[in-house]
Amino acid sequence: MIAWPHDSIASRFVWAVVLTVAVALVLVRLFFIFGGVWAREPLDHSALPARARDLFRVIEAAPPQVRPTLAAAAATDGLALEWYDATSSVSAMLWRDSGIDDKASVRRRVLGDLQRTAVIYKPGGALRLPPPLAHNQPQHASAYFLSVQLTDGSWLVFSVPNRTWGLSEPLRWTVWLTFMTLSIATVCALTTRRLVRPIKEFAAAVRRFGVNPQTPAVLESGPRELRDVTRAFNTMQAQIQKFMAYRTMMLAAISHDLRTPLTRIRLRGELIDDEIQQAKLFKDVDEMQTMVDGALAFFRGDADEEVTTTFDLAGVLQTIANDYADQGIEVGYVGPAHADYCGRPFGLKRAFTNLVENAVKYATPPHIQLTFRDKVVTVAVRDQGPGIPPDSLARVFAPFFRVDRSRNRATGGVGLGLTAAQAIVSGHGGAITLCNQPAGGLEALVTLPRVG
Repeated sequence: MIAWPHDSIASRFVWAVVLTVAVALVLVRLFFIFGGVWAREPLDHSALPARARDLFRVIEAAPPQVRPTLAAAAATDGLALEWYDATSSVSAMLWRDSGIDDKASVRRRVLGDLQRTAVIYKPGGALRLPPPLAHNQPQHASAYFLSVQLTDGSWLVFSVPNRTWGLSEPLRWTVWLTFMTLSIATVCALTTRRLVRPIKEFAAAVRRFGVNPQTPAVLESGPRELRDVTRAFNTMQAQIQKFMAYRTMMLAAISHDLRTPLTRIRLRGELIDDEIQQAKLFKDVDEMQTMVDGALAFFRGDADEEVTTTFDLAGVLQTIANDYADQGIEVGYVGPAHADYCGRPFGLKRAFTNLVENAVKYATPPHIQLTFRDKVVTVAVRDQGPGIPPDSLARVFAPFFRVDRSRNRATGGVGLGLTAAQAIVSGHGGAITLCNQPAGGLEALVTLPRVG
């Protein structure tokens, strides 16, 4: 994505406001160009009411015998006039409809200060047009009629073949507000999407880095502030990756340096004549060698650069159970037959194996339960053993910590199994919690986020 010269959140906000106003003005302008009659001035702003009032005053002031001639002479293509005597059938129909006509607001807009009885007929209206008026106006289906009673009881009928005025002010404001709402919603949706997309990409990159520290750098995109944050994150990520590489080199050196003196001690122990002291020395050397090997294996495993991939987590757990079944140890499994998960399969297998191995060594063969939810995956390893003292539940994850009453070096291990499992699960953005079950036994609950 190409960045603007001075692209920032503030500038994007300003451009969004400018574009919103511009789009609204364009929509209103298009409405006036293509809206036809609806885009014209409302009835009370047009010249039609004033002309109708002037003609009404002139014809009302004229003698009855010349009124038909004046009405015919004043007629145009856009406005026709007809006068009906007070004794005519049309006048009787108009007087009848005047009692049920309730369009007072329209009469006020058209007649103004003329206080006269009036009847309005319009297409689709509630009042039915009298047949004589319909007969005289063939296009009555789309015509508008205004009938006004004169002081002598006669009626003057104004008719407009087609509508020549636009919407009323409330409707016009409704149209303008609709255009403004559409323009705001459209422009804001487009600008917000352009702003939010790099933020979502940055958030996804942070989540990937939490699962796999060896992910590539994040592409710098979006406004200036977000590019600064991305650049700082990439710098931090590079420093962490560099630190992990240095640590791996340091561990390789420690592995070489520690094995050499231990080997020399064992060789010198061969020169001791006292067999009892010699056996004690060899035991201490073997114990130190085991601790060094376990620590180095732990750190190497934590520093492994295993690729994150999508794999069958249910298949991994069932494989662990089958491996123990081959040794005659029954480890139960409850959960789906297949469940895809995105992570490091060998690391997670090692973590779950450590949890199951602890239960097999120090309690009873456990059973494994896998549960998939919308955003998290839980794996529970439950046994029926003596559990762990409550004051030691939070300490068992510390390196080389051992619960004295139930763990000793004769059972194997150096106290790094839970530490390694916690490091692997934390590397996936998850957590391990231990709790003693009310019915007895220990539950190790692993919670992993579902990352696409």
